[in-house]
Amino acid sequence: QVQLVESGGGLVQPGESLTLSCATSGGVPSESVMGWYRQAPGQSREWVALIHSESKFTNYADSVRGRFTISRDNSKKTVYLQMDSLRPEDTAIYYCNTIPPREAYWGQGTQVTVSS
Repeated sequence: QVQLVESGGGLVQPGESLTLSCATSGGVPSESVMGWYRQAPGQSREWVALIHSESKFTNYADSVRGRFTISRDNSKKTVYLQMDSLRPEDTAIYYCNTIPPREAYWGQGTQVTVSS
């Protein structure tokens, strides 16, 4: 079955950096457009970034543009999210999924907390 496992979250101070990883397995094609999403307490899940498999095209939500960088290593079946200049408002559970997402693919996510 398909598995998407996020890791790399943690507690950091404002201005610091984290790199998240999303390991994929099962039936997710390497050609799939992949994305990162996040959900803060009391808020709906929002899209953060996307990346194409072969076109090298990426896109970002306005709230993270210039601070976050999405990348992927298809040989390792892993998608990454480099997060720089983190802000308290970036605090959320971060998930990976396809673009558009499939309900069955949502995992547990990884918690990112930015606090002084």
